Amino acid sequence: MRVLVIRPAHSGERTAQRLRELGHEPVLLPLARPVHDADAAARALEATSGPIVLTSAEAVHALNALGKTLEPHLSRRLFTVGEATAAAARGLGFGSVAASSGSGRELAELIAASGADDLLYLAGNPRAETFETRLTELGRTIRLAECYRMEPVAPDPEVVASFLTNTAPAAVLFYSRQSGRHFFHIPQVERLLLQMPKIRLICLSKTVAEAIPSSLARALEISPMPDEKSLLSLL
Repeated sequence: MRVLVIRPAHSGERTAQRLRELGHEPVLLPLARPVHDADAAARALEATSGPIVLTSAEAVHALNALGKTLEPHLSRRLFTVGEATAAAARGLGFGSVAASSGSGRELAELIAASGADDLLYLAGNPRAETFETRLTELGRTIRLAECYRMEPVAPDPEVVASFLTNTAPAAVLFYSRQSGRHFFHIPQVERLLLQMPKIRLICLSKTVAEAIPSSLARALEISPMPDEKSLLSLL
């Protein structure tokens, strides 16, 4: 099955390899690229001492750039959304890592249930604010430090249109609401997909699915759990 992946290049390559292992033909169309700010992460770590929160592996990449200066902080508790980000954090040397199996809201509830407070959230821009909102509702204090941003990558609309017309994918994978919005801002994309009656638009979560136009609701599928293994199981 030909599958279109619209993740940033480095994470898209990992997904492409998993797709090949499953017997599919991945096609990459990066619509954003991460710009990491390791200095912002370093300053925030030095100014705090409580638990750390990550909702994306992009924050792990920012921490990785700190090298040995990260070592004094590896004993701090760390909370993540998803086991993939948790595994990446353990790979840096963090010893106490807990992951929610769901969304940012579920992560906030996990943190509150653990009794953790005075948290450092190493975040990105743009981002959904579900986690921050829910954590505040639960009475927890949080310090925010943006340590990466996602810059849009604008593909040639004619190239995208040609691809969708001449080598049409059977499915498109959506990992974030932001990338979905970028995808449907490309001229002609929605119109061309409407002409593909068997196209499958597979989303990581209900939040991500909000980026899919209502005109394409018949093609929408949502992963039973918000992780890549569950997402790819739908193919």
